[in-house]
Amino acid sequence: MQQRIVILGGGPAGYEAALVAAELDADVTVVADEGLGGNCVLWDCVPSKALIVASEAMGWMQVADEIGVRLEGFEAPDRTIVDFPKVGSGVLDLGSSQSADIEARVRAAGVRRLHGRGRLSGFHQVTVEHGDGATEVLDADHVLLATGSSARILPFFAPDGERVLVGQQVYSLPEVPEHLIVVGSGATGAEFSNAFGRFGAEVTLVSSRELILPTQDPDAAQVIEDVFERRGMTILRNSRAVTCERRGDEVVVGLKDGSEVVGSHVLFTVGQVPSSADLGLETVGIEVNDRGGIDVDAVARTSCRWVYAAGDVTGGVMLASVAAMQGRTAMWHALGEAVQPIRWDAVAATVFTDPEVATVGMSPEEAHAAGFPVETARLDFASNPRAKMIHGIDGFVKVHAMVGSGTVLGGVVVSTRASDLIQPLAVAVQNRLTVAQLAQTLTVYPTMTGSVAECARMLMAHLDPHGTMP
Repeated sequence: MQQRIVILGGGPAGYEAALVAAELDADVTVVADEGLGGNCVLWDCVPSKALIVASEAMGWMQVADEIGVRLEGFEAPDRTIVDFPKVGSGVLDLGSSQSADIEARVRAAGVRRLHGRGRLSGFHQVTVEHGDGATEVLDADHVLLATGSSARILPFFAPDGERVLVGQQVYSLPEVPEHLIVVGSGATGAEFSNAFGRFGAEVTLVSSRELILPTQDPDAAQVIEDVFERRGMTILRNSRAVTCERRGDEVVVGLKDGSEVVGSHVLFTVGQVPSSADLGLETVGIEVNDRGGIDVDAVARTSCRWVYAAGDVTGGVMLASVAAMQGRTAMWHALGEAVQPIRWDAVAATVFTDPEVATVGMSPEEAHAAGFPVETARLDFASNPRAKMIHGIDGFVKVHAMVGSGTVLGGVVVSTRASDLIQPLAVAVQNRLTVAQLAQTLTVYPTMTGSVAECARMLMAHLDPHGTMP
């Protein structure tokens, strides 16, 4: 008998799960109140990274000028040439286009698509409220909750879309802010600070820690801080915002120490909250954790055996790639396929600043905590010929490997396109390759990837000075 799958939410977890379930000949229904791809495609990952690419164009112009390539009569770039409404509408159009592509792919797979909001309403039952107010009851053998997350709003600020902003509101600004205050120095705060700084805005980044990007490798965070400040950004360290007030065409952010920061706009990037409310969880005995997320096991199953959850709604690692894999894993398990739980020690991620910060696997601290003796090698890009060509010498490669076996446990790349350069290390971590295997793989010259292999070679020589490592 054909299994009935109902998926609430159309982000990466939802639509990837739908495709897997359809491939396994299930009867699949996806319920979502916005275009497929969800917040990730429409407002977050795709538009924000497209915004960053647009901001990088300013950097390309500056590099071109430095190497002697310029348009006739063109002077040094400045913010007056940034047509921000065109940039903003362009990145949102890109998100909409990507969403339409996903919709077409899902429909072609035979998935039923309902516009509306769904909630668990009984034993193996989901009630869908359509946009026109009509309701529909669906029977389901398995349900996947993939409703994502929303921007965290703290009690002292209220986004208005004009001067006080959260991430998805920046694309509709009529111009580049004169002075943008960014509150929150995690990945999202750093990315938007980088982009608007490149566009020519004065940027003040309010960081509650001594070092920005507190969850990243400290050396990597230091490189980004140095680059930001070299480009004119102001970083307020160990500063916590506690008030926010609009005064005409200005915003005033009050800090815990009693001082104030005055700007034209403020952008709050203080985290995401799982969208776990109004899903009917109580109907089937599912409780949310203290982060507002839904706890799941290694195959994305909740405490209710026929209900799964994936992506940001679980309150775990909020990455599109992780959400997609959780969604696929849930469907493989629900539909009886052999499945391997997600390797949390092999997750790759990137902060899309300029330069980018990409990581994979364990940090040395995590390896030591897990009982693995580890050694690290670092190689800066300052001597890499390709990095010199593209004026991208800020950054480095780090490789972490286990003492004895030389197994690659993790790594860090800070550079232009680090999101691509991390892939050899990701393959090594996922497949438990050794630094010798990584070092002995041929690389093209001249490339940035050559430094990844060279760093592995440095570590191989340190761990195995007599050449006995397989």
